[in-house]
Amino acid sequence: MQSIRDRLEIILSRLANRAADEKVFTRLYVEPARAAADASDARKRAGVTLGPLDGTVVSIKDLFDVAGEQTTAGSLMLRTGAPASDDAAVVLRLRQAGAVIIGKTNMTEFAFTAIGDNMHYGTPGNAVDASRIPGGSSSGAGVSVGEGTSDVSIGSDTGGSIRIPAALNGVVGFKPTARRVPLAGAFPLSGTLDSIGPLARTVAQCAATDAVMAGEVPTELAAISLAGLRVGVPRGVLFGDTEGEVMTSFERCLGKIEQAGARIADLSIDDMIADLRAATKRGSIAAMEGAEVHADWLATGASVPVDPNVSGPLSRAAMLPVPVYIRALRRRRALVAAMDERLASVDVLALPTTPVTAPTIVSMAEDAELRDRVEGLLLRNTQVANQFDLCAISLPMPDMALPAGLMLVARNGHDRHLLRIAAAVERLLAG
Repeated sequence: MQSIRDRLEIILSRLANRAADEKVFTRLYVEPARAAADASDARKRAGVTLGPLDGTVVSIKDLFDVAGEQTTAGSLMLRTGAPASDDAAVVLRLRQAGAVIIGKTNMTEFAFTAIGDNMHYGTPGNAVDASRIPGGSSSGAGVSVGEGTSDVSIGSDTGGSIRIPAALNGVVGFKPTARRVPLAGAFPLSGTLDSIGPLARTVAQCAATDAVMAGEVPTELAAISLAGLRVGVPRGVLFGDTEGEVMTSFERCLGKIEQAGARIADLSIDDMIADLRAATKRGSIAAMEGAEVHADWLATGASVPVDPNVSGPLSRAAMLPVPVYIRALRRRRALVAAMDERLASVDVLALPTTPVTAPTIVSMAEDAELRDRVEGLLLRNTQVANQFDLCAISLPMPDMALPAGLMLVARNGHDRHLLRIAAAVERLLAG
């Protein structure tokens, strides 16, 4: 049976062969990873385990602190900053669980955009077709799992930044309820909306990783029957402009879930989406909170180049008066409570993770108007979970020429129930 060290060496050899053009990882921890792999192998020989993540090859998005290292957050601005004094909370918990942390993955600058491009560190090619975008902001995370250079990758999700790259690269991505996983040591975008979660090949891997990062003892997901499951389908604005193949695959998945005994019914949330859009018309909560994070350089001007797709929205948000932000938060609080009440009639919502598959990197670079349109579509469905304080998971839909995801969404705090349902759906779709 292959050792953890042997498997790690295969991955490291693969990465070494493309070192001159590496865009998925921003930093590799070769010797620490080897030491962690050897320690895991030694425990295995002794009949000891630290749990389901022991020996799992894990990469982390380059916005999580690693003691003694700079955290770039995908920007030149932080590349020469002071090294982190401590590991981020999730990094420490992963180490304690025996994870083999192989390196840091690329991301969009300051975790702000959904395309997955980075003008400073390069844009990772999609795991299925390298000419296409990876999705963001956890771009390298999605590609590393999709291509097999990580078993699990840790990302952040403010509006879809875990689920979008998961969907576009054909892997599983889980966004937990906000604040379930501690944010300490993670470079922020929005304290209100940020969540930390895993991308992996399976729901079980996501569930184990989520439990470790949340400070829980990881246990196997208890099996759940889909018979009698209440599934709401929020047809309406979240289904507009959906590509034909994505819609066909979604309806096929929904049909299989119904055949397994689930009760499918439309459940409109268009009124709540419209209400929140009106409340944030002048500026999104993410942009306004991001503008506060970056207030210093926005006021004085950046000393290094910053992606205009990042600096532009942040600069505009910085000009908004404080009452705009306060009113948006107040209205969101009311809508979060109303959404929780609306979703009490279902176990999960089901919808496409993104209405489109990955376009080419070149098309996004050459056509600014198309880029803006695609980014809006990529974020449209996923951001609902962040805006209304829900948990959500993206599962790969089978038989797609290019990957796309089936997103299941559940109420705040129902994370483990959602993961159990997702595992049952995963088994069904694999059959």
